[in-house]
Amino acid sequence: MRLTEILSLISNGDVIKDGEFTSLGLAVSKCDEKLLTFIENEKYISSLRENISCVITTEELSEVLKEKYGVILSKNPRLDYFKLHNKLAGNKDYIRKSFDTIIGDECSISNSAVISEKNVVIGKNVKIEEFVVIRENTIIGDNVVIRSGCILGGEGFEFKRTDDTIMNVIHCGGVIIENNVEIQYNTCIDKALYTWDNTIIGEYTKIDNLVHLEHGVKIGERCMIASNTVIGGRTVVGEESWIGLGAIISNGLVLGNKISISLGSVVTKNLADNEKVSGNFAINHDKYINFIKSIR
Repeated sequence: MRLTEILSLISNGDVIKDGEFTSLGLAVSKCDEKLLTFIENEKYISSLRENISCVITTEELSEVLKEKYGVILSKNPRLDYFKLHNKLAGNKDYIRKSFDTIIGDECSISNSAVISEKNVVIGKNVKIEEFVVIRENTIIGDNVVIRSGCILGGEGFEFKRTDDTIMNVIHCGGVIIENNVEIQYNTCIDKALYTWDNTIIGEYTKIDNLVHLEHGVKIGERCMIASNTVIGGRTVVGEESWIGLGAIISNGLVLGNKISISLGSVVTKNLADNEKVSGNFAINHDKYINFIKSIR
């Protein structure tokens, strides 16, 4: 698509320099698509990835950005960007292609489970218990166990304030559950926001009851996530990691391999490989324990 082709979908927009894109995504999005994004503040220009080809931006920033990118002017780039996303979500050439749901051999699926008739792939020897809901654009590998009450592929929490209302942002992505994963009771895993993106649970990972993984989260292989954990959208968790009871992890973080997050921790910063953290806000576990001892 070219900017001139979608200009009519943006109120009071103006193409300063035409450009071509294949999908939408945030400035920091890493994928194989050529992305249209938005920029409202000069400090974020340096964070634009190489796959960004076009931007919706203000007149003030357009002079700098048009040297490298296709540019549409807007008085409210963020809002116009998400409005455009919602309009494209109704375009069959933009969203994922439709296909009939595929279910592999030797699966045990409860009669009370609800599985979309379109765009679901379920592998071999999968167990799906009572009252599970599986929405479209969900892929489940072999030997997976989904316990009662889980919801896979639901809409994420992405809303934008307008002048007189709050606008829902439509989710067009998917969920991938890799082989040998177990997801226990009443856990909710949201699908990703963009057509090219997925929320991913790596092989052999085990997820406890009442866990919420928001849109675009990536969990590595052989992780264990205890009950009542919440992981904010787009956060990446490395392999062989432990997340304790009731942890809260902010959105957009990158957490390394073999990390350990203690129960009740509130994580707001990236973590390197093998880090162990505790507390609210979470800090190095040993420092946290020493502090608690000092005040007792």
